[in-house]
Amino acid sequence: MKLLACNSNIPLAQAMADYLKVPLTNASIKRFADQEVFVEIHENVRGEDVFVIQSTGFPANDHIMELLVCLDALKRSSARRVTAVIPYFGYARQDRKVGPRTPISAKLVANIIAASGANRVLTIDLHAGQIQGFFDIPLDHLYALPVIVKDIKDHYKNLENVTIVSPDVGGVVRARALANRLQVSLAIVDKRRKKAGVSEVMNIIGEVKGRDCILFDDIVDSAGTLCNAAQALKDAGANSVAAYITHGVLSGKAIERVTNSVLTSLVVTDTLMTTEEMKQAKNIRVVSVAPLLAEAVKRISDETSVSSLFD
Repeated sequence: MKLLACNSNIPLAQAMADYLKVPLTNASIKRFADQEVFVEIHENVRGEDVFVIQSTGFPANDHIMELLVCLDALKRSSARRVTAVIPYFGYARQDRKVGPRTPISAKLVANIIAASGANRVLTIDLHAGQIQGFFDIPLDHLYALPVIVKDIKDHYKNLENVTIVSPDVGGVVRARALANRLQVSLAIVDKRRKKAGVSEVMNIIGEVKGRDCILFDDIVDSAGTLCNAAQALKDAGANSVAAYITHGVLSGKAIERVTNSVLTSLVVTDTLMTTEEMKQAKNIRVVSVAPLLAEAVKRISDETSVSSLFD
């Protein structure tokens, strides 16, 4: 087994390497003066089982190109099998046509990853489950649920007063899975979106008065929906409101928005690089999915069950 880290999230790749007791493969991923990506692998990978670790977050296009060039380099170096480990899969929100003459970019990215030489893909919490079907190569879809369940149990001693809340109707299945794991109640924030990036909270379905509410979703980007939902829950009488999100994109003024919100804490995983601004925010905390990813990598390499990780 070999682990090759691209530049998007080297701390996560190193944490996985430490867990597996496998050193990261010696490689150079550089840019020419015009920003073209150049990759050179300094170790023999012929006949090896190679895992390329690269989240495709901001800047998404640069990180996707790095991944593609690495895959091509490994394919041309006669690696036996190449697995693209993509903790955060960018373009996942473009999973369907939203209007006339619009793309399905998630399918396009899936196609070019396969065409670049990936034999399989490993990812966590895709925005939409159907994206698994966009790939014509095997895809292992992990869930951050075990990591989040453990953290909630560590920080909430009285689970009887906890309610899991989906910030929108589309995330109900995800929130219900967490509520079932914790054996707690479920609520839903029903919102109406006037235009892209702007949401208006309309109604709360479920009992939240006097409860410790935990908002649960897969992606937090601008944090507008999340902060609006948190405020609506407080207005409805919630005792406290926290949030657990797998992918902390947190673009623009999102961190400032979260810091100034009623959220007692926003917990994200390290599928994306943890920035200094996130570290300094008083109510943002990061939990690691490195052991989960590393264990999945080990099982793929050993040809054993990955799904049993979630039993």
